[in-house]
Amino acid sequence: MENTSFKKLLKFNGDHGQLIGLRILNNILTALTLGIYYPWARAAYLKYVYGETEYLGTRFVFHGTGKEMFIGFIKAVGVIIGLYVFAILCALSKVAVLAIVGVLIFYIAIFILIPIAIHGSNKYRLSRTSWRGIHFGYRGDLKEFIKLYVVQVLLTIITLGIYGSWMQVKVTKYIMQHTRFGNIEFNFVGEGANLFVIKLKGVFLMILTLGIYSFWYYKELLAFEVDNTKVIQNGKEINIRSTMSAGQIFGLIFTNYLIIVFTLGIGTGIAINRALRTMIENIEFDSEIDANTLEQTEAEYKNAAGDDLAGMLDISVI
Repeated sequence: MENTSFKKLLKFNGDHGQLIGLRILNNILTALTLGIYYPWARAAYLKYVYGETEYLGTRFVFHGTGKEMFIGFIKAVGVIIGLYVFAILCALSKVAVLAIVGVLIFYIAIFILIPIAIHGSNKYRLSRTSWRGIHFGYRGDLKEFIKLYVVQVLLTIITLGIYGSWMQVKVTKYIMQHTRFGNIEFNFVGEGANLFVIKLKGVFLMILTLGIYSFWYYKELLAFEVDNTKVIQNGKEINIRSTMSAGQIFGLIFTNYLIIVFTLGIGTGIAINRALRTMIENIEFDSEIDANTLEQTEAEYKNAAGDDLAGMLDISVI
């Protein structure tokens, strides 16, 4: 019998007009400043998304600032430019060995920057997010995470991509197990074998149905991520599940596409709001956290370099 104790505790209150206005303003100021305003635009967007999301009637707060993100942006840009300059100088040296070594070092450095960006972004983004005055936090160790990531990628390459599902699960488990919300812990119990089956079945059925199965495939991937995430408070485990259906995903993608096309992109804010509301409000919990026993445990972290680097490398973070 289906467990009926699950209930919706999250709500998204995004206003279409507000987000459209914010996006237009951000785009204009970013263009007029030749990209310099981008960190402030990013901070404003995150403040909007977190601030419009509520749990048990209280909204989340993003405390990051444009100044913090600008400093991080400069650091990230400096690293990327430095690597490109190094590679170009090696290539222009006219020494074949030096040119080859330069290219190898460049790509290895970019590869190592990925786990650094993931680690730094989680550390910054979570530290600067709070609910009822209690901050989130990420306690992962950078060297440990880099080692884990590199080993997982190498195993994925050696197995011609087959190990990718196990890699994704191991990375997710590490991040979740090192995430805190005050004295609340998180865990991820998904298994690589189950994700591999979902992906294998998804690819096969999408080919067989000429892509029609993709909506069920995305539903299963989302359910795998959400349903295997656990919240632990004072030894009590809170289960989470996604109720998103394939029909909802189809309807969301189809209508959002029409909105963006027929408004010449101006309605992208509407599409974003609809996507966030549908995803957030289709997450259910089998019990609530005890807000009265929450304790502040996480230290403040204001270095946004990893978050900006993640943005440049197009890495999706919480």
